[in-house]
Amino acid sequence: MLTCIIRYQIDPTKKAQFVEYARNWGQAIPRCGADLIGYYAPHEGSSTLAYGIYNVASLADYESYRARLAADPLGRENYEFAQKEKFLLREDRTFLKLASAPHGPGGST
Repeated sequence: MLTCIIRYQIDPTKKAQFVEYARNWGQAIPRCGADLIGYYAPHEGSSTLAYGIYNVASLADYESYRARLAADPLGRENYEFAQKEKFLLREDRTFLKLASAPHGPGGST
């Protein structure tokens, strides 16, 4: 399992647009095959950093998921919304693999 973390730099005057964008992905991403953990908008501290986090089984699954997302009507609409409103200033993706499992009570060392 891979976790994709998208780090966004957003226009702080357009936080409401980012929240709408995030809510749309909340519908489209799971429908297209990724396990969405969530989208996070600024609250305290930085007013320009936001995150999207989801899991995919592999990079091959990620490529298939991205194709489905690009073909999804809400996915296309959301991409266009971001282009039109220009609230995303930068977008960086990182793929991570969980290294701390098992963790918590009862986990082995």
